[in-house]
Amino acid sequence: MADSATSQSAPPARKGFAALELDTRLLGMIGAFILIALAFHLASGGRFITPRNLFNLTIQTASVAIMATGMVFIIVDRHIDLSVGSILATASAVMAVTQTEVMPNWLGLGLNHPATAWVAIAVGIITGGAIGAFQGWLIGYLTIPAFIVTLGGLLVWRNVAWYITSGQTIGPLDSTFQLFGGINGTLGQTGSWILAIAASVAAVWALWSARRNKITHEFHVKPLWAEAAVGAIIVVAIMGFVAIMNAYTIPSRLLERRFEARGEVMPEGLTQGYGVPISVVLLIAVAIVMTIIARRTRFGRYIFATGGNPDAAELSGINTRLLTVKIFTLLGVLCAISAVVASSRLTYHSNDIGVLDELRVIAAAVIGGTALKGGVGTIYGAIIGALIMQSLQSGMAMVGVDAPLQNIVVGAVLVAAVLIDIWYRRRIGSQD
Repeated sequence: MADSATSQSAPPARKGFAALELDTRLLGMIGAFILIALAFHLASGGRFITPRNLFNLTIQTASVAIMATGMVFIIVDRHIDLSVGSILATASAVMAVTQTEVMPNWLGLGLNHPATAWVAIAVGIITGGAIGAFQGWLIGYLTIPAFIVTLGGLLVWRNVAWYITSGQTIGPLDSTFQLFGGINGTLGQTGSWILAIAASVAAVWALWSARRNKITHEFHVKPLWAEAAVGAIIVVAIMGFVAIMNAYTIPSRLLERRFEARGEVMPEGLTQGYGVPISVVLLIAVAIVMTIIARRTRFGRYIFATGGNPDAAELSGINTRLLTVKIFTLLGVLCAISAVVASSRLTYHSNDIGVLDELRVIAAAVIGGTALKGGVGTIYGAIIGALIMQSLQSGMAMVGVDAPLQNIVVGAVLVAAVLIDIWYRRRIGSQD
């Protein structure tokens, strides 16, 4: 069916930039990130917008961003979770003890045995999922407010982690496990470009497929040039990101040692970039899965329907209690995945891991456009929100702002984000 067939029932055609039909909220968040980056770049004497700092910024963002994708579902369903940092700490403690004590002493497998990392990750995910399911059961079936349950969980699981490790720092962790942390595990230059090409092809195919589906069902579509422009923007963004990651070069001495470990001699003048961190690849995978869940599954539709109108959702046959258990279980699993990223980046488990992550995760989701009243939220928005939060923290640390003042700024930004969200939705509502 031709595009013109859809124009009869479509709204008046937009012209120029408006024809792109880009999310204004998304543009606002990207604009905010650019302004923050430019401000700190000038304040730091040109040190913020560099390949090295942007590389570090991505690996620092990954852990919080992964949890933020799950927090979107929690807030959309009109709940809150104040325990995510403590669940991360417990999962990290369990994985660290599994690697350093259980596997060597109980099973007779060394720290760097091929199975050690994977067994530890599996145990951590089971732990996080079990904690999330338990808290979800208390909220869904015993009807205890989520604020109270997770506030208690913040205290309980933080100290459970302390008892698991006897208050000690556990490390070093398994070498395979450390690959998920960032600088210790990257795709390299060639692998990163392969990923960029594959991601670009997938993005263009997704746009084209969505357009064909809209035409088939006689829905409004953008002009073909606008669709092509959006595709070009996405491809340029992907290629630019990979180029920046590849531009951060491995120190020559470290590169030389890598050649020596393989029994080779490093060619004179050779340079190699780190490439895309594996932790970022993991974040991308989580984002894709969570987006599919939100947009293409019955589970996702139930979450947004319940958040929009809980009474109507229950009357329509949705088991809202079981749904609550499921979303908290999912967040618990994501906390465990974040624990893998956070502890492997440090190469050890520490008692303060995940401290204040509750604030960062909630702030990321809210800044990303997730409405506290429920029913509205996006996965990509939460990830960009996490990037903005980490940019603020990293930038303030770079220019020498004290830690207490950093937390004051983060708290103020969270309040401001909620206020802006209220104004934005009132404005949209008045236009409707």
